[in-house]
Amino acid sequence: MTDSSDFKPLKTWSHLAGQRRRPSEYEIVSTNLLWSTDKEVPWELAPGVHMNQWYLKYRDASPLKHSDWNAFRDPDEMVYRTYNIMQDGQETYVDGLLDEYNANDHDGGLNAAWIQQLAELYTPGRYLLHAAQMGSAYLVQMAPASTIVNCAMLQSADQLRWVSRIAYRTKELSLAAPEAGFVDGERGHWQGHAAWQGFRELMERTLVAYDWAEHFTALNLVAKPAIDEAFVRQLGSVARREGDGLLQQLMDAHQTDNARSRRWTKSLIGFALEIDGNKDVLGEWVTKWAPLGDAAIDAYCAALPNADSAASEAKGEVEAFRADLGLGR
Repeated sequence: MTDSSDFKPLKTWSHLAGQRRRPSEYEIVSTNLLWSTDKEVPWELAPGVHMNQWYLKYRDASPLKHSDWNAFRDPDEMVYRTYNIMQDGQETYVDGLLDEYNANDHDGGLNAAWIQQLAELYTPGRYLLHAAQMGSAYLVQMAPASTIVNCAMLQSADQLRWVSRIAYRTKELSLAAPEAGFVDGERGHWQGHAAWQGFRELMERTLVAYDWAEHFTALNLVAKPAIDEAFVRQLGSVARREGDGLLQQLMDAHQTDNARSRRWTKSLIGFALEIDGNKDVLGEWVTKWAPLGDAAIDAYCAALPNADSAASEAKGEVEAFRADLGLGR
């Protein structure tokens, strides 16, 4: 019989014990948490079960390879606890904006033409952001490391927050302009207005890009940058010119989340590019998806009032972002 005194208890999780320093909160709660990635059959079910085959094909057999995906780290080392603390402050700030502008009857002072633009080009955006949120949620399910999952999960939460804020503003605007079609008209604009059809195609195709890494490429390197630059930045700029300071500041606050998303995206791309062959894989996917992103930007920006350079500016920013990753076309 083995004497129990022969076993020396570890002071932390075994995968962190060898680093000779106290692990951070981020390392403890974010690393090496997926138990479906270290065996030939991902899930403890019969090998032929559809779920096993899905993960084997779209995660484990992805053409984007790395010997240790678990070594990836979020540059912000964000965890659920710190995310909630940070976003509580963000939500308080946004609540303050809404209260301040409502106290001054902001919506009552908007002109009729701009109200119509908001009904067509802003409030239907909740469909767009919900599609992006669904894409991020797919990455949560399919990414090959818990540190990637964590980033995608918080990105998904960001997008859901802004879906909620657009829904809130939709109701407020409906009270100020009941004849403009708010609340009831957004689905029709999303499905039929020319401004949204490029984004509809882009997001519908992204949601059926099942390989986890191609999905990440389509979402975080093409779709989300296009949304950030056309819908968030360019619409925010138009709002400023139209005297809609509330929408401008809401879009500025939205960009804070977008910047954090781009940081972890850049870090993951750099991590992947450490492996020979991955640049070619990513480059082929960018070449495949980028035209859809450009078309979405063109269609949306063409509908913005008095914004002749909006599309070129938005596409230029997206290209600069990808070039910074080493993946420019």
